[in-house]
Amino acid sequence: MKGSMKKSIEPNIADLVNGWLKSYGLDYKLEQEQLNTEIDNALDEYFSKNGGKGGNRPDVKILLQDKNRYFYPILIEYKGYKDKLVKLDSNGQVENKTAKNEPHLNNISSYAVNGAVHYANALLHYTSYTDIIAIGVTGYRDESKNIQYSIGVYYVSKSNFGMGQKVDEYNDLSFLRKENFDAFIEKIKRLSLSQEEIDRLKEQREREIDVSLLKLNHDIYQNEKGLGESDRVYLVAASIIATIGIPGKVSPLEKSDLKSSSEDGSTDGDIVVRKIRAFLKEKSLPTEKKELIIRTLQNTLTNDNINKVESGESQLKRVFGKIIDNLGIYYKIGLTTDFTGKLFNEMYRWLGFSQDKLNDVVLTPSYVATLLVKLARVNKDSYVWDFAAGSAGLLVAAMNEMIIDAKNTIKSPEQLKVKIADIKANHILGIEILPSVYMLAVLNMILMGDGSSNILNKDSICDFDGNYKLNDKKTEFPADAFVLNPPYSASGNGMIFVKKALSMMTKGYAAVIIQNSAGSGKAISYNREILKHSTLLASIKMPIDLFVGKSSVQTNIYVFRVGEAHHKDDVVKFIDFSNDGYKRANRKKSRANVNLRDVDRAKERYKELISLVRFGKSKLNIFTEKEYYEGTIDPENGADWNQTAPIDTKPTLNDFKKTVSDYLAWEVSNLLKQHRVEDERLGK
Repeated sequence: MKGSMKKSIEPNIADLVNGWLKSYGLDYKLEQEQLNTEIDNALDEYFSKNGGKGGNRPDVKILLQDKNRYFYPILIEYKGYKDKLVKLDSNGQVENKTAKNEPHLNNISSYAVNGAVHYANALLHYTSYTDIIAIGVTGYRDESKNIQYSIGVYYVSKSNFGMGQKVDEYNDLSFLRKENFDAFIEKIKRLSLSQEEIDRLKEQREREIDVSLLKLNHDIYQNEKGLGESDRVYLVAASIIATIGIPGKVSPLEKSDLKSSSEDGSTDGDIVVRKIRAFLKEKSLPTEKKELIIRTLQNTLTNDNINKVESGESQLKRVFGKIIDNLGIYYKIGLTTDFTGKLFNEMYRWLGFSQDKLNDVVLTPSYVATLLVKLARVNKDSYVWDFAAGSAGLLVAAMNEMIIDAKNTIKSPEQLKVKIADIKANHILGIEILPSVYMLAVLNMILMGDGSSNILNKDSICDFDGNYKLNDKKTEFPADAFVLNPPYSASGNGMIFVKKALSMMTKGYAAVIIQNSAGSGKAISYNREILKHSTLLASIKMPIDLFVGKSSVQTNIYVFRVGEAHHKDDVVKFIDFSNDGYKRANRKKSRANVNLRDVDRAKERYKELISLVRFGKSKLNIFTEKEYYEGTIDPENGADWNQTAPIDTKPTLNDFKKTVSDYLAWEVSNLLKQHRVEDERLGK
């Protein structure tokens, strides 16, 4: 008989482990007992392991303090079968999500560790705790009726994106004893993930974000009437800012704080505005920027309709709850991704834009943003700007690259901390003219913690003079890296932005993704001007379906070295990157769970592309000389930037031999046929 068919011995396991906890002198709480309001409310709010709302009841809850007086919630789940400790996926991670990135309810409810990790994620989602210990214990009776048990101890935190890491093998829980706990905490602090593991976990969480955003936007679009697209953007931005909080200074806004009152000054909108004002007061932002953010959000938050109370609840409170329930964990675990870019793209799926307008609001996929940043040679000391910042996705990618470089090169923890703060505060600058998009860029930078002071709501062509505020003083931004995905309806397909930005730089590199007609005739005058002070290093033809589901224009990436005029004999690397190794599915037309799949060494192709641009044809490996061509352009032309490798039409000796061989084979075949016909005619 299979173990899963036998009677559960969960009560015996609970009795055994609870006995240990009692002997350790721990103040533990059983299933129905209260631990503290914050933790208990979080478990009530989070979806249950059976799929419904609330009702999450770990078998045991404990709250322990280390020597630094930092609190760690301990959540323990019991099972009573031999094979029900933990269910892992193919990557060795606790498998709490299905292939569709939906909760794997069967695993969560059936396996001890999976259930404990599920409860830990409830705390990450709804509380201020960022480090949780999830423990699963299960067991069975052997042939001699003795209890055999197994223990799984996992660390669930922001640092592992809530996925959890196995700490070690344990025979009991004595590591929770007061005298042993500090050593245990030191052990979990030494746990580390490889960059490959980090990237994989981030990708998994980002796929989950897509599912959550789709669900949220569809819900609001279908069920919350009277909210325009800008209202939705502002409500999401306001809800997230209000719930971030600042430890020791501004408490996060809870759903229960919204009372849906009609009293003047106490409406849900008034409460959210006060919380945002308190949050921004603690941020190092110029006063005029704080007021602009509040003024922009306030128009939506204090609207009479959204605060109107029906059936005891305002629309604002209802939408606030939906936003926090769907998105809370993703911004609380600190994903270094263009979170609001994903949000923005998802929102615009529901809008009836014309194709031209749609092209103008499409944001850069994160992997393309990272490519642009690497092509612009961004490092920890770079000063990066973007003249059409959108939701600041390119600046998020730049910030990530700078921080990675800092971590790889600065060995002093204190110096690294100072450098990262300096990068976020002083090394990026973004300009965005559209108010709703600007608000997302500010939110993105706040979530990145935070470069929001250098996101400007201006017209970069007409109103920007190259200066930014540094320590409340205006100073010239010393840009040495420029990244851009411009609105293609702008003059020269957007090359007007490139011309202005590069003319304000004295050195460095630039990488822009743009409609490729900009390089073949639509931007001649701008291109000529650019080449008077910058060198075109590479022209890269990107996949036609790069922005599948949003636009269908052919794009190229142009890479420049700034501060040195282009000469007619300068070598330009022309690269056909039409096959980047990814297969894309249009989610509007497809039910595909993953709309981006690596089908042909995509990561290796992107890495090789970066090497080819920097070092040349010696780095050819996956690509061939059919896709890589070194040529020249005429600086006075401006329409010859999209070249391809020439096709050699001169026949070779092998071509001649093959032709002769084919001809002789044809002749022999004909002769044999003639002989066969002749034989049949003669009756042979």
